[in-house]
Amino acid sequence: MHKEQRQRTRALLEGKGINRALFANFFSVKWLTGYNPPVQVGPGLFDGGPPLVWYEDGHFTLVVADVYASAAGSFDQEPDGEVLTYLSYAVDQPIAAANHLRTTLRSLLSQSRKGAGKVGVEETDTTLLIVSTLQAALPADAETLPIDGWLEPLRMVKTAEELARLRENFALTDLGHAAARQAVAAGEREIDVWTAVHGAIQKRAGQRVPLGNDCVVGHRPDNNIGGWPLDHEIRSGDSLIVDLSTQLHGYWSDSCATYYPNEPTRKQVAMHNIVTEALELAISLIRPGVVARDIDHKVRQFIAGAGYPVYPHHTGHGVGVSGHEAPRIVPYDDQVLAEGMVILLEPGIYFAGVTAVRLEDAVLVTPGGAELLTGHDKSMG
Repeated sequence: MHKEQRQRTRALLEGKGINRALFANFFSVKWLTGYNPPVQVGPGLFDGGPPLVWYEDGHFTLVVADVYASAAGSFDQEPDGEVLTYLSYAVDQPIAAANHLRTTLRSLLSQSRKGAGKVGVEETDTTLLIVSTLQAALPADAETLPIDGWLEPLRMVKTAEELARLRENFALTDLGHAAARQAVAAGEREIDVWTAVHGAIQKRAGQRVPLGNDCVVGHRPDNNIGGWPLDHEIRSGDSLIVDLSTQLHGYWSDSCATYYPNEPTRKQVAMHNIVTEALELAISLIRPGVVARDIDHKVRQFIAGAGYPVYPHHTGHGVGVSGHEAPRIVPYDDQVLAEGMVILLEPGIYFAGVTAVRLEDAVLVTPGGAELLTGHDKSMG
């Protein structure tokens, strides 16, 4: 599980002369180990700190609260993997998970080989408690080196294992959109549609599945671009943006379509057609060697050239163990696309308080261009 991810990381660290490192970014931990705690919103109630991975001489040790040991899957059965847990909750003693984490980490580090050398640390996502414990356990001549962000470039190109996980998620969002299309009707609310979507997805998956992102009617007066579903009613002549992400096996999907409770207006038809063409243009531009910001510029230029206000968000983004990853299809990103990247593309047109349209597909960058990974119906029918 996630063997190739660790191989890439090992090669990166060895190339930098680093044989010990502490990873504390949640997405780094997921990417390296497959760790996937079943928590939909926020950290666990009894966590002593973030999940951690200690790397030393090619070996990876995952440190997590005992209640999440099962979320590590078969990682401890990997030749280069091990799972260490600490007490998170007990009825017969005070809750002191942070202290238990510190003790476990200190014990792990005490077994580390001594001597000078560079020790990589993801500092910005590490609590002060963990940093101080690490520094106290290391020899005085050891040099700590910030490695924040080092794994992000590696995460952009997906492994075969990751692509399989992503395809499972995209199949769920396709199913969710089919449910949304059936649920949209005048008099229903945003939350009614969302409930139908979530129910269909979880029934198919046979388990709880975290779901994002947006379900908003076009007449929302404050923001009809995105937001959680509320009790706003779908009106006759309205539009409804449904932007879905699932998280299954630690990986995310993303997708978007716009629905109408009855025959769309002439204005909505024109908007929908232009956004469809903009999405098709974006997909046609995807291939290895293309610069991300060039795609963004051309799609925005197309929308503006059609006489519409240009959307105030990204044209696209990567996806993986996080819902938004590099590369970002935005005006400033100089990232060159490479084979194996998975990118979401999502142009839109918005008139606040009136109506809105956004469509989104996922593509895999291949040697010949783009392979479509989403298959949901984005038509007006």
